[in-house]
Amino acid sequence: MARLTTAYRIAVWLVPAAAFCPAGVLAQQGPAVSASGLEPAPLATMPAAPPAVGLPQLQTQVSCPALQQRLLATVAGQASVWSISIADSQGRLLADLNGTRPRIPASNQKLVSTAYALDRLGTDYRLNTQLWRLADGSFRLTGEGDPDLALPQLQRFAKLAMGSGGSSGEAPSLVRLQIAEEPRQAWWPQGWHPDDRYYAYGAPITRLALTSNAIHEAVMNPPSRLQSLLQKTMAQQGAKVQVSMVSARLPLPADAVLMHKEASAPMHSLLSLANTESHNFTAEVLLRQGASSWDLGEATRQATFWLLQQGLPMQGVRLADGSGLDRANRLTSRFLAALLLRMDQHPYSRDYLASMAVTGQRGTLRNLYVGTPLQGKFYGKTGTISGVRAISGVLVTAEGPRYVSAISNGASSPNSTIGQVLREAQNTRLCPP
Repeated sequence: MARLTTAYRIAVWLVPAAAFCPAGVLAQQGPAVSASGLEPAPLATMPAAPPAVGLPQLQTQVSCPALQQRLLATVAGQASVWSISIADSQGRLLADLNGTRPRIPASNQKLVSTAYALDRLGTDYRLNTQLWRLADGSFRLTGEGDPDLALPQLQRFAKLAMGSGGSSGEAPSLVRLQIAEEPRQAWWPQGWHPDDRYYAYGAPITRLALTSNAIHEAVMNPPSRLQSLLQKTMAQQGAKVQVSMVSARLPLPADAVLMHKEASAPMHSLLSLANTESHNFTAEVLLRQGASSWDLGEATRQATFWLLQQGLPMQGVRLADGSGLDRANRLTSRFLAALLLRMDQHPYSRDYLASMAVTGQRGTLRNLYVGTPLQGKFYGKTGTISGVRAISGVLVTAEGPRYVSAISNGASSPNSTIGQVLREAQNTRLCPP
């Protein structure tokens, strides 16, 4: 897909985003949820709903009785632990089971944070790590959470701070370097279980994160590791270094001079890392950067506000983090089906779809449904934590795309049930156009 200009992006998506919410829809949905999910956000803060612009809205009534019957037969006696919604590109709700019941989504949460970041930041966005020279001759290293930041980039920053490549080529007698980082209490979302934080998938979320703050396990004190590596690198070059920590929320002086920056992989790679490989660190960073705030409460509030603007069914939805590791997250299958439908109309829809795993071919779905009619036909996001199994995505059928979301909280054999749900949804003869 050709890259779109900012002006076109604003005209096609950002302004009409509120128009996706036709008059009266907020009243139909009930009180808007706050970022904490505990108190309703005041409706006075919500934008006025302009007329609809013709994009499909997810209907609320099931329109394909045959598929609905197959769905009920598939879950059999475990209906109470499942939420499943299936929709088509016209917004028809083909089948729905407990579609408005909030569930723990696990990593299906990443579909929200990546959609939000893609819309807010665009396809050309990259995360930057930057070295600044301050007026007093010291340096400050700042970052935006590049998940691929590694030792070679760190060594380049160290050499520049020492003066390598400058006019004299001589290292100063003392290099004073500040590391700008988030406070320790912000490194992990509050709801992440303490045991998870020791594993690579639960590594702390920091702005300056070598190898995503994980080696074989999580790096528990990333700034300390960074400080040690910087001192070692500079000492090997014969320089004396004084490394200190400052708050990343401390503004740079107006006279700071940018010496060098290292850019991350482009947005499509970041999205793929988050969705195809289900990388928690990247999803968390994208949520924060999309909101222009590393305060997680503010980031989830901004993302919730954006979702409301899209006219999505928000009853019971609660955002607690960007990755889905926090068990306080709550999504509904009907919400996820509506989000997928909405993003398929987005100017960057191809980038969003391309970021997902593919059945039998790529990512977390590479080993599923190999050699079946589902192979290569479902682009989706998996979600797995203890007691939770979820899958949501776009199913390619002979009659066009179908948007499927299935979330189980406590099912005994969720994988086989999900496979059967996808095969039934693929049978277009059940639901004539």
